[in-house]
Amino acid sequence: MLSRGRALVAGLSVYWKPLFRGRLLLVTNTLSCGALLAAGDTLRQAWERRREPERKRDLARTARMFAVGCSMGPLMHYWYLWLDGAFPAAGLSGIRSVLKKVFIDQIVASPALGVWYFLGMGSLEGQTLAHSWQDLEDNFWEFYKMDWCVWPPAQLVNFLYLSPKYRVIYMNVITLGWDTYLSYLKHRPKQTPLNMEEDSEPCAMEIQTTS
Repeated sequence: MLSRGRALVAGLSVYWKPLFRGRLLLVTNTLSCGALLAAGDTLRQAWERRREPERKRDLARTARMFAVGCSMGPLMHYWYLWLDGAFPAAGLSGIRSVLKKVFIDQIVASPALGVWYFLGMGSLEGQTLAHSWQDLEDNFWEFYKMDWCVWPPAQLVNFLYLSPKYRVIYMNVITLGWDTYLSYLKHRPKQTPLNMEEDSEPCAMEIQTTS
């Protein structure tokens, strides 16, 4: 039974192994980024529709998430190629270099990809740059604090134990939950600041008084 299972896996590897070699690796990383960002949005919308049954599925929103994910794929692909070349280390014997890679990834790639995500989504939604930038400012620190909770331990496993060709696909699998969170951040209802509501009350009273 076990030998049959191994034979089946070995037979299927003929089809999936080429996806992680040469130019096809870039295609795999690009499409997996888009597909899993779209999947995260699909999960988020399913949760939203359970809370509001009258709400309709927004396919255009999911398509925008897919497009932004695909645009991030090549960035991640070449970033990790560079990072592995600059700090060639794996396993516990190279733990110091691995920790450097995790730290550099957090202070360079994470904020850069966060900016790319919010500005890219805003552009596809037809927002002005000023509007997209305000959206980024409203959400960035919440995004970045959560990023530090999730990605350093995930990246430690990534850099310690995985072959470089599997880095982006591993991140994309972990990212399914993260992408659901990103969809929540981008599409949650915007709340009117309390001070704006308070400022509007005297104006309303003044109008009533003058009338």
